Amino acid sequence: MPDAANALFDKLMPLAWVVRTQSSSLGMAQVVRERLRRSTALDVAEAFSMEEVVRISTGRQRFNMLLMTSFGGSALLLAAIGIYGLMAYSVVQRRQEIGIRMALGADSRRVRNMVVRQGMALAIAGVSGGLCAAFALAQVIESFIFGVKPHDPLVFATVPVVLSLVALLAVWLPANRASSVSPRRSAPVRIAFR
Repeated sequence: MPDAANALFDKLMPLAWVVRTQSSSLGMAQVVRERLRRSTALDVAEAFSMEEVVRISTGRQRFNMLLMTSFGGSALLLAAIGIYGLMAYSVVQRRQEIGIRMALGADSRRVRNMVVRQGMALAIAGVSGGLCAAFALAQVIESFIFGVKPHDPLVFATVPVVLSLVALLAVWLPANRASSVSPRRSAPVRIAFR
């Protein structure tokens, strides 16, 4: 193309040249600049390696991915804290029931297993519902994610396992404590003086 045409195109939309080299591309930058200046009569403003071009062009997507990862980690932490608190509270609320069962002769291991089984049934129902909703809504956030598939198997396997383990721990610890208490001490004794 004539130099005048190159100059006109450069004013409308800056030209970008891609040069493939066998050695280090930034080491050849000065030689390439000089050759382009001689052949086109245009100055080369900047020279980037292809890695830098990719890094610059994907910067926004990488920032979005980092932001979504931090939000996802925070959501997982909040969900774990919420599940632990709710499940532990529900078991503590059943402490008198557990004491009555044990006073009537129930085996502490069987009572603990019953409480854990009932608590885990609730937790698994909640995790299953959340997994279905996350799978359905994954397409919505696909445009925000760079480098991660919307239905990433690692995420869809790790998060339910972590939340289920938190729920198991939240049910088992209070159930173990409640089933090891003597039935005579499970309910507070109130004495009134007149």
